[in-house]
Amino acid sequence: MNIWLLGYEFPETIMIFGEKQINFLCSQKKASLLEAVRETVQDVIGADIIMHVKAKSEDGTTQMDAILHSISSQRKSPVIGYIAKEAPEGKLLETWADKLKNSGLQLGDITHGISDILAVKDQNEIMNVKKAAYLTASTLKNFVVPKLEKVIDEEKKVTHSSLTDETEKAMLEPAKVKVKLKSDNIDICYPPIFQSGEKFDLRPSAVSDDDTLYYDSASVIICAVGSRYNSYCSNVARTFLIDSIPMQSKAYEVLLKAHEAAIDALKQGNKISAVYQAALAVVEREAPELVSNLTKTAGTGIGLEFRESGLLLNSRNDKVLKAGMVFNVSLGFQNVVAKTSKLKRNFSLLLADTVIVTSEGRNVVTQLISKALKEVAYSFNEDEEEEKLKVKAESISKEALQSKATLRSDNQEISKEELRRQHQAELARQKNEETARRLAGDGVANGDNRSAVRASSDLVAYKNVNDLPPTPKEMMVQVDQKNEALLLPIYGSMVPFHISTVKTVTSQADTSRHSYIRIIFNVPGMPFASSDANVSKNQSAIYLKEVSYRSKDSRHITELNQQIKTLRRNVMARESERAERATLVTQEKLVVAGNKFKPVRLPDLWIRPSFGGRARKLPGTLEAHMNGFRYSTTRQDERVDIMYGNVKHAFFQPAEKEMITLLHFHLHNHIMVGNKKTKDVQFYVEVMDVVQTLGGGKRSAYDPDEIEEEQRERDRKNKINMDFQNFANRGERYLDPTAVQGSRPGIRSTAQRAWVSWCSLQIISLHSSNIMLFG
Repeated sequence: MNIWLLGYEFPETIMIFGEKQINFLCSQKKASLLEAVRETVQDVIGADIIMHVKAKSEDGTTQMDAILHSISSQRKSPVIGYIAKEAPEGKLLETWADKLKNSGLQLGDITHGISDILAVKDQNEIMNVKKAAYLTASTLKNFVVPKLEKVIDEEKKVTHSSLTDETEKAMLEPAKVKVKLKSDNIDICYPPIFQSGEKFDLRPSAVSDDDTLYYDSASVIICAVGSRYNSYCSNVARTFLIDSIPMQSKAYEVLLKAHEAAIDALKQGNKISAVYQAALAVVEREAPELVSNLTKTAGTGIGLEFRESGLLLNSRNDKVLKAGMVFNVSLGFQNVVAKTSKLKRNFSLLLADTVIVTSEGRNVVTQLISKALKEVAYSFNEDEEEEKLKVKAESISKEALQSKATLRSDNQEISKEELRRQHQAELARQKNEETARRLAGDGVANGDNRSAVRASSDLVAYKNVNDLPPTPKEMMVQVDQKNEALLLPIYGSMVPFHISTVKTVTSQADTSRHSYIRIIFNVPGMPFASSDANVSKNQSAIYLKEVSYRSKDSRHITELNQQIKTLRRNVMARESERAERATLVTQEKLVVAGNKFKPVRLPDLWIRPSFGGRARKLPGTLEAHMNGFRYSTTRQDERVDIMYGNVKHAFFQPAEKEMITLLHFHLHNHIMVGNKKTKDVQFYVEVMDVVQTLGGGKRSAYDPDEIEEEQRERDRKNKINMDFQNFANRGERYLDPTAVQGSRPGIRSTAQRAWVSWCSLQIISLHSSNIMLFG
């Protein structure tokens, strides 16, 4: 209440509000600060302020008696309202609480009334919530996610509590998470929460334990982060799936739909109970077996308090939603029993976002960190991923077959069986043709992506025996990074294996202080093994399927395991990129404009998709040359050429209702941006900062500095829009850029759908961009 009323916290201060008087009991220093509101209170509500100053040596009982006497003299039977749920802190407040109980006056709990007053936030409060939400989401996106990816990728051992400490430090230093906010105004709502393994607690009061982060196959990691800006709270929680099983993926998709349904129900005029009912309806429809695991609430109101109890999102709260209310929409599945041996016992899922109710709908202010399944599901086991893809392809074929077999005939079952036999015959024919081509030495060609897999004859680590490294004195497993080979001691000799022949490698320790490393190779006959023409040619060859080694040096085994996995991952990534590049349509070479014809340039742009990598992202320059565009940064390897003839559609979207101005190119044929294959490339500039520091104080709408700052923002936005427009206009000689003519809000998110004369499109979010033609 102190912060909401006065903008500052006044500890050891008692405030009593009456119809005609406001009494303050505090020290002399606080009384001098509170004198500033005397005239304002008198002019606005016509009440007098009475100061009761307590000396340091006094306990305040004399002043308390004077206040109670004043209250009793104003009415015959006065009722004193107080916040019952808050325990008094400090000796002064404890003495006051005892005085009230023994005064004989009637007391009433006004907790819900105060909650209703604080429920609807004004514009300054909304801005504080947005800044807190931006900090929270940025912490999760720019620190937590990269940290987890690095830990899992390098197989480090870290505890939940250590992750909590590191995340808290990063949040309190906003520059570390790429946020421009004053650290003096920042605090945490609660220590960040990290949970994994088999112990999950989805309550807001949960804490991180000292257990080691568990990220084996089919594991779940829950992260929850909450921050404050100028004492206003925000919260976000995400669940990350590691090599998830189908049951986990389905449960997450159901939770995601339920969470979106709850957010969609946050509309002005709806009852609060409709929010939880919307989420419950989705779970009952999509996965009724998970209803018992659903959390009993969908979150609470949030603001100066992390949990505004009067705005609990459950099925019994019939209060009406109003514009300006802010909610922490938190939904999860607790202790779902897994039907697989991969999990220890059970798993839990949690999603939370900070949402503002507006007159036009709702605003998810933590949407910076995505919660889509493809963004939170990580796959580190390539072989299992291939198996899933094959099973998925088979299921799609079956679904297509079932749809074709839906006939209005009495002989429907016979039709299905006939279609099945025809499908099996077609698969057999394709398999026979593929085998014939493979035996002929042509490989698997004609459109199959597996044609890019190298035959074993290409996997040559050493051309002759003399190229092998000298045999060490101690026969130990070695990794040759340069030649991409694994050297194994077998019967007194170092036998080389190309790293591409390794399927999996694992290490473990036993109770006798020995460590084991187990290496499994790709051999013929293994399920989902990569096709290799030499397997069919060399039917009589002998293959090594797996090998295990024991060592007393556990550290060496761990380092060896990491080296093999890293080398294999790098080689697989390189071969995958090589295969992607092999499928690209050959483009003409860029003719660079000479000194005589200076190219049109657009500097300080960002590109999507990004080049990738762990290095710091850099802006670049887009240039229009003789036969195409070139985008480049200061790094030599970050360069993209787009030929004019390869541009199918070009769109220019100025920053009207969005925070960015962009040029979007939809191409005829794929190109490579870094190591990513794409047909959509866009270049953009942020016209203004998403969050701006206002100095922490309240500023008037007519403040000259505020007006001047807003004018600078408008000038910058207009300049950027004009630069992009000029670039697009000067490019008309090579292609016909289409300017976006208008936009309207999307259905399921805050993204704007735009339109031109011949299509509707959404290109702000590139990962979900789409173009819908008219007519």
